[in-house]
Amino acid sequence: MKFSDFTAESWFENRKYYDTCLLPYTGLSGMESPPEAAEALERLRDFLDLVEKPYQGRIVTYPALQYNGTDSTAYVNEICRKVKSSGFQYVIVLSADISLAGTGIVESDLVLSLPDIEASQNKAVRSCIRDEIEALWNR
Repeated sequence: MKFSDFTAESWFENRKYYDTCLLPYTGLSGMESPPEAAEALERLRDFLDLVEKPYQGRIVTYPALQYNGTDSTAYVNEICRKVKSSGFQYVIVLSADISLAGTGIVESDLVLSLPDIEASQNKAVRSCIRDEIEALWNR
């Protein structure tokens, strides 16, 4: 579910079922034209669907971090720490367009980057996502 789908009352009643926060990371540089920015957001939306739909009822999607810059890794790590301190057990950072391998996002429990998945996996993206998330939850 999206963060905006909850009211204060519904969150209070149901928060125990939602242990995982999904933190989308668009990775825009600021140099994109409006159509390029729109296309990046559409790719991110499509990638999010691969995670949100099968795990409805356990994952809450937070607002996307849109821009990539010099201190982005530190900022993403800070957001992950804060989200966990607010009650989520797991934080998953995902990006449809930028490689996040080796970026130092250490406060996230799982990083899903479409370019990294496509470069390193012999299986379908959907299967890889399922395997990674279920392995996280089964640790």
